[in-house]
Amino acid sequence: MAATTTAPGRHVAGRVLSVLERNVRATRFGPSYWVMVVAGLFEPLFYLFTIGAGIGALINRSVSYAGLSVTYPEYVAPGTLAVSTVSGVFGVSVYSFYNKLRHARVFEVILTSPVGSFEVILGELIWAVARSGLFGALFLGVMAALDLAAPLRLVLAFPAVLLVGTAFGAVGMAITTYVRGWQDFDVVTMVQTGLMLFSGTFFPVTQYPAVVTALVEALPLYHAIELLRGLALGGSGLALCGHVGYLVVMLLAGLSVTRRRMDRHLRA
Repeated sequence: MAATTTAPGRHVAGRVLSVLERNVRATRFGPSYWVMVVAGLFEPLFYLFTIGAGIGALINRSVSYAGLSVTYPEYVAPGTLAVSTVSGVFGVSVYSFYNKLRHARVFEVILTSPVGSFEVILGELIWAVARSGLFGALFLGVMAALDLAAPLRLVLAFPAVLLVGTAFGAVGMAITTYVRGWQDFDVVTMVQTGLMLFSGTFFPVTQYPAVVTALVEALPLYHAIELLRGLALGGSGLALCGHVGYLVVMLLAGLSVTRRRMDRHLRA
């Protein structure tokens, strides 16, 4: 089925909002939904409390970050915040997006209306970021309650949470267009877990050999973690701008690939 061509003009925003409205109507915001939200937060909170607070209690010395001396839980918390944000956005931009594209054929039905493919992509991305933003806000609340960063810094970190969610959401949708079946999600999960373990979530990447450090610093989750860590703890402004630039490039590339691949799939 060929994708409907989007007419330029002021109606584009309304069409994106119609995709959002469809997702809101399809979601039942009952007790089961909030149980799902809490369950999605469990894994990063598990790592925060067991590794950050548990193992952190056994570490007597502080951790050096950007010339600052911070406790181990303070160091780990922004990393697990990034992991929580990515997990939240992938739940929609990868798994739900795949179901709508390949099985439920939701997008084919939507595209019989004046809504265009890129408007569908934007609507789905905003919906995914809203979910990850909720995860991020709840996690920031936990960090504030545990006094793991100054409240003002946590407020400043929230827009960065949304940027991380948007960048990974766009890339997640792009990856999903290449997924051949549900079994391929085992690979997605394996890569996601590997990124969490090796991207500096729990320890400085400078602990690696120089070659490995350079490779890790090219990974997307590393930049998400360092951006949130820098805002929460106090990092170099120039370095933060570099991380923001990396994520913006991710966002634009993800949207471009998703649009091209989605149109190709729907024409098949």
